[in-house]
Amino acid sequence: MSKPGTPGGQEFDAQGFARGIHELLVLAALREGPRHGYQIALDVEAHSNGVFRFRHGTLYPILHRMDAKGLIHGRWSSGKGRRKKVYSLTDGGRRHLSGEADRVQDIMSGLMRMLRRARKVPA
Repeated sequence: MSKPGTPGGQEFDAQGFARGIHELLVLAALREGPRHGYQIALDVEAHSNGVFRFRHGTLYPILHRMDAKGLIHGRWSSGKGRRKKVYSLTDGGRRHLSGEADRVQDIMSGLMRMLRRARKVPA
Protein backbone atom coordinates (compact mmCIF):
# COMPACT_ATOMS: atom_id res chain seq x y z
CA MET A 1 0.00 0.00 0.00
CA SER A 2 1.37 3.42 -0.90
CA LYS A 3 1.73 6.20 1.60
CA PRO A 4 -0.05 9.48 0.91
CA GLY A 5 2.14 12.32 -0.28
CA THR A 6 5.17 10.25 -1.20
CA PRO A 7 6.65 10.69 -4.68
CA GLY A 8 5.29 8.00 -6.99
CA GLY A 9 3.30 6.54 -4.10
CA GLN A 10 6.42 4.88 -2.68
CA GLU A 11 7.86 5.20 0.80
CA PHE A 12 10.73 7.68 0.78
CA ASP A 13 14.14 6.19 1.61
CA ALA A 14 16.33 9.13 2.66
CA GLN A 15 19.53 7.07 2.84
CA GLY A 16 18.92 5.52 -0.57
CA PHE A 17 18.16 8.96 -1.95
CA ALA A 18 21.46 10.32 -0.65
CA ARG A 19 23.38 7.40 -2.21
CA GLY A 20 21.56 7.90 -5.51
CA ILE A 21 22.56 11.55 -5.73
CA HIS A 22 26.11 10.57 -6.75
CA GLU A 23 24.77 8.52 -9.64
CA LEU A 24 22.56 11.38 -10.79
CA LEU A 25 25.49 13.79 -10.67
CA VAL A 26 27.55 11.43 -12.85
CA LEU A 27 24.69 10.98 -15.32
CA ALA A 28 24.12 14.74 -15.51
CA ALA A 29 27.81 15.35 -16.21
CA LEU A 30 27.83 12.71 -18.95
CA ARG A 31 24.76 14.22 -20.60
CA GLU A 32 27.17 16.79 -22.07
CA GLY A 33 29.28 14.07 -23.68
CA PRO A 34 31.87 11.38 -22.87
CA ARG A 35 34.26 12.13 -20.01
CA HIS A 36 36.99 10.39 -18.06
CA GLY A 37 36.51 10.03 -14.31
CA TYR A 38 38.60 12.99 -13.21
CA GLN A 39 36.80 15.28 -15.67
CA ILE A 40 33.43 14.07 -14.34
CA ALA A 41 34.54 15.03 -10.82
CA LEU A 42 35.73 18.45 -11.99
CA ASP A 43 32.51 19.11 -13.91
CA VAL A 44 30.29 18.13 -10.99
CA GLU A 45 32.19 20.42 -8.65
CA ALA A 46 32.25 23.31 -11.13
CA HIS A 47 28.60 23.08 -12.23
CA SER A 48 27.38 22.83 -8.63
CA ASN A 49 29.53 25.77 -7.49
CA GLY A 50 31.39 23.44 -5.16
CA VAL A 51 28.27 22.14 -3.40
CA PHE A 52 28.91 18.59 -4.64
CA ARG A 53 32.34 16.97 -4.61
CA PHE A 54 33.51 13.42 -4.89
CA ARG A 55 35.76 12.39 -2.03
CA HIS A 56 38.96 10.56 -2.80
CA GLY A 57 38.22 6.94 -3.62
CA THR A 58 34.46 7.26 -4.04
CA LEU A 59 34.00 8.12 -7.72
CA TYR A 60 35.58 5.08 -9.38
CA PRO A 61 33.57 2.46 -7.48
CA ILE A 62 30.43 4.42 -8.42
CA LEU A 63 31.50 4.47 -12.08
CA HIS A 64 32.19 0.71 -12.07
CA ARG A 65 28.81 -0.02 -10.45
CA MET A 66 26.98 2.20 -12.94
CA ASP A 67 28.82 0.56 -15.84
CA ALA A 68 27.78 -2.88 -14.56
CA LYS A 69 24.16 -1.67 -14.27
CA GLY A 70 24.22 -0.42 -17.87
CA LEU A 71 23.64 3.23 -17.02
CA ILE A 72 26.99 4.24 -18.50
CA HIS A 73 29.57 2.58 -20.72
CA GLY A 74 33.31 2.79 -20.11
CA ARG A 75 35.95 2.24 -22.77
CA TRP A 76 39.71 2.76 -22.72
CA SER A 77 41.00 5.69 -24.75
CA SER A 78 43.55 4.92 -27.42
CA GLY A 79 45.31 8.26 -27.69
CA LYS A 80 48.86 9.29 -26.92
CA GLY A 81 50.20 9.10 -23.39
CA ARG A 82 48.53 7.48 -20.44
CA ARG A 83 45.38 5.51 -21.20
CA LYS A 84 42.19 6.75 -19.59
CA LYS A 85 38.83 5.12 -19.27
CA VAL A 86 36.22 7.32 -20.92
CA TYR A 87 32.60 6.98 -19.86
CA SER A 88 29.51 7.78 -21.89
CA LEU A 89 25.81 7.82 -21.12
CA THR A 90 23.73 4.87 -22.37
CA ASP A 91 20.09 5.05 -23.43
CA GLY A 92 19.21 3.37 -20.13
CA GLY A 93 21.21 6.00 -18.28
CA ARG A 94 19.36 8.77 -20.11
CA ARG A 95 16.00 7.27 -19.18
CA HIS A 96 17.10 6.80 -15.56
CA LEU A 97 18.29 10.41 -15.34
CA SER A 98 15.04 11.72 -16.78
CA GLY A 99 12.83 9.70 -14.43
CA GLU A 100 14.94 10.42 -11.38
CA ALA A 101 15.09 14.14 -12.16
CA ASP A 102 11.29 14.22 -11.87
CA ARG A 103 11.41 12.25 -8.61
CA VAL A 104 14.08 14.54 -7.13
CA GLN A 105 11.96 17.55 -8.07
CA ASP A 106 8.99 16.07 -6.19
CA ILE A 107 11.12 15.27 -3.15
CA MET A 108 12.72 18.72 -3.06
CA SER A 109 9.31 20.38 -3.46
CA GLY A 110 8.06 18.45 -0.44
CA LEU A 111 11.13 19.42 1.56
CA MET A 112 10.73 23.09 0.65
CA ARG A 113 7.04 23.01 1.65
CA MET A 114 8.07 21.73 5.08
CA LEU A 115 10.82 24.32 5.46
CA ARG A 116 8.54 27.19 4.45
CA ARG A 117 5.88 25.95 6.84
CA ALA A 118 8.43 25.76 9.67
CA ARG A 119 9.35 29.42 9.09
CA LYS A 120 5.73 30.49 9.56
CA VAL A 121 5.33 28.71 12.90
CA PRO A 122 6.19 30.97 15.87
CA ALA A 123 9.04 29.72 18.05
